Amino acid sequence: MITRLIAFIFALAAVSGAEPLDLRLPTDNHHLLTGELDQFYMYVQRNFEGQTTKEWQAGCYGIVRSPIRLNGEILMTKFHEGIDIAPMKRDPAGNPLDLVSSIAAGTVVHTSPIAGRSNYGKYVVVEHRWENSSIYSLYAHLAEITCQPGDAVNAGSVLGKMGFTGAGIDRPRAHCHLELCMMLSAHYDEWHQKSGSSTNYHGNFNGLDLTGVEVSRFFVEQHANPELQFSKFVASTPVYFKVTIPYHGTPDFVKRYPWISTAPHDDAVSWEISFSATGLPVAFNPSTREVTAPVITSILPSATPHHYLTRGLVTGVGNQASLTSSGKQLVTLLTDDFPHTP
Repeated sequence: MITRLIAFIFALAAVSGAEPLDLRLPTDNHHLLTGELDQFYMYVQRNFEGQTTKEWQAGCYGIVRSPIRLNGEILMTKFHEGIDIAPMKRDPAGNPLDLVSSIAAGTVVHTSPIAGRSNYGKYVVVEHRWENSSIYSLYAHLAEITCQPGDAVNAGSVLGKMGFTGAGIDRPRAHCHLELCMMLSAHYDEWHQKSGSSTNYHGNFNGLDLTGVEVSRFFVEQHANPELQFSKFVASTPVYFKVTIPYHGTPDFVKRYPWISTAPHDDAVSWEISFSATGLPVAFNPSTREVTAPVITSILPSATPHHYLTRGLVTGVGNQASLTSSGKQLVTLLTDDFPHTP
């Protein structure tokens, strides 16, 4: 008990002593930091109630796409896990000329040079070691990739060229899709083999195994306060619902991201996981609550059905809520609650 408490204290000390991040936007488009958002985000053409518009807001992070009208209000229903950055330069044919660079120092851990193997098209994943944990940046829809796995990169190191590869993108809407993520499970490929219906070409760097934060907000807040660390940013994310799971010991996710749990947990018989509305795990808290299966133990009450506000992870209305099949799948991956090779 004492040994684990001492280790916990040292882990907190390591996080508090983390060095400032050298963080940069991945292209020459810096309009995010000047507040000119309509020039930063790539639009999505929207057809709604007989009107066709080009909405730059649909290039933001969050539930920002596929509108419906419910009780006289317009709700967005489709989740966009990253941000779509518009090009600054094009050739006479309209092809983007922007180079795409790493947002911070790290190591290239995955490249997908065959566009048809993912909705991301050609994409790159870079691993960053921040606060003794691995955070991943993902750069999608590239025209070409100029790096390879194992390459060490710095902030600003070129990874490839902006393009329009992937599902549902044409030349006019060419952009760089950027995500900043944590890894849900180190055993994703085994889960996919048992549960997936298609070939997984990407191992643990499949987009379904990477849970994205609101990367635009992180850039803006970190630009204003260079001392801001990733752990503090995640902790500041509003919590929408909490799920308690039966679990003795320490989940692998907490071992990968020790700063996400803020208390010793030797006596825990369960864990309460705090989630944002988009399903980002914000905190893990040890619990003495006895449960036999994952159960929602807290949610923000809403007159709007939770299904629309949580990208389909939760069903119910008001104070009543339960996990949908998608919500259960998220918890399964997050807790490695499936047979896998140790």
